[in-house]
Amino acid sequence: MSALDDMPVVAITGMRQTGKSTFLQQQPELYGRRYITLDDFAHLAAARENPDGFVDTDEPLIIDEAQRCPELFVAIKRAVDRGRMPGQFILSGSANFLLMKNISESLAGRAAYFTMHPFTRRELNGGTPEPPFLRRFFAEQTITGLPEATPIPLDDILRGGMPSVCLGDVKNKITWFKGYEHTYLDRDIRELSRIGNIIPFRNLLRLASLRTGNILSISELGRDARLTSATVSNYLSIMEVSCIFYRLAPYLGNRASRLIKSPKFYLGDAGLACFLAGMEELADDPLKGAMVETYVAQNIVGILDSTWPQASVYFWNIQGRHEVDFVIEAGNRCIAVEVKAAARWEKDDLAGLKSFIAATPHCMAGILAYNGTTPVNLGDKLWAIPLSLLLS
Repeated sequence: MSALDDMPVVAITGMRQTGKSTFLQQQPELYGRRYITLDDFAHLAAARENPDGFVDTDEPLIIDEAQRCPELFVAIKRAVDRGRMPGQFILSGSANFLLMKNISESLAGRAAYFTMHPFTRRELNGGTPEPPFLRRFFAEQTITGLPEATPIPLDDILRGGMPSVCLGDVKNKITWFKGYEHTYLDRDIRELSRIGNIIPFRNLLRLASLRTGNILSISELGRDARLTSATVSNYLSIMEVSCIFYRLAPYLGNRASRLIKSPKFYLGDAGLACFLAGMEELADDPLKGAMVETYVAQNIVGILDSTWPQASVYFWNIQGRHEVDFVIEAGNRCIAVEVKAAARWEKDDLAGLKSFIAATPHCMAGILAYNGTTPVNLGDKLWAIPLSLLLS
């Protein structure tokens, strides 16, 4: 909420159905603001007909589903430039305004951006005023007295973090996810693009779900989807704009190289990824590890964005010889996290972490996150930490 004291525009984006509208209408700090949704066709028509008049008001506005009227953003720019007032506009939508060229240019220097992610385990467990557990490894202090933990049930991975599903508001999650897919394809994609035949896009979306947690290869996806590389790049950009898909850059000493080397990619919600991949059970599925990793990525990104925005997440890979799933960097320090879906771990599972620590003097800890119960200090900056504890 502090951004409202500094910036004239605050933009909230995120996947559809992550709770943005509920937050904007029920958050006590936002009471008294006029709330408008462009899901209302009368409001949408008025915004398109006269965008300057639509935003010309002395009262602070909340405009939900703002991406439905791109013309509005130029009008907001003009309104802000006429008289800059902190907290003048709150915009939200199921699109990443930062990646929408015309919108990001209109709001440059005028807006603060935030993403509402699916629920994290930390939020589902009631939240806590304590810093996230991950931050303990960045402090120069001895870590002792870590508690035993309860393994994460595989059903939690299948549910993911979409509020309606993980809070138990729907009886059949498969039916809900089917409806979500149709709404996403039939509404968001047609609004954000000029795709006439939606079937190739749907096929690529499902192929991407089968590769979540992998290094992104446009050519391989194009070959399997029978689409050109240009088309695949375009479709992936649409998925990224609509917050369904995101990328993690590689962790490299040369920061410029992080921007040009191949990233890993994840679907934004593990439950949706499992549904799109056709998985109803995880226990013996060969994609179990990838889906658990997707769930951990979803939680780490959500925790850091909401409680520690100064931190960034990467992955580490050295020519296929050594890799680490996640590297969390804050300032001149970092920690490495390797995810193991099983309840037990072996010494061989530590190889990537050991290599990363040896190559990275400013690494504070290498953490093998496994789905067991007991935290173990292995010495030499190495830890084995239960997943449920790591994500608390």
